[in-house]
Amino acid sequence: MSVYADRIRSHLMTALSPIRLDVVDESSRHIGHAGAHPGGETHFRITVVSSIFSGLPRLERERMIQRLLAAEIAERVHALSVRALTPEEQARCDV
Repeated sequence: MSVYADRIRSHLMTALSPIRLDVVDESSRHIGHAGAHPGGETHFRITVVSSIFSGLPRLERERMIQRLLAAEIAERVHALSVRALTPEEQARCDV
């Protein structure tokens, strides 16, 4: 069961209406590192593509996601790797 991954997905889907959302639990790659828990769900890689990011610099996009996930970060999530793109940016990356 992926309690925190599901919560992350739910918060981001509701707030950002993304056309793409990938939430990958990378906790197994960080066993023994700071913030790691035996049950995992501490280190996540997130890719989110949403038009809400249009006109926002990268740092503000990441701050927005951190604010949306503040409860999860406070409870258990130790590290987030965030890639936040507009649909146009994703299209350029996919070419």
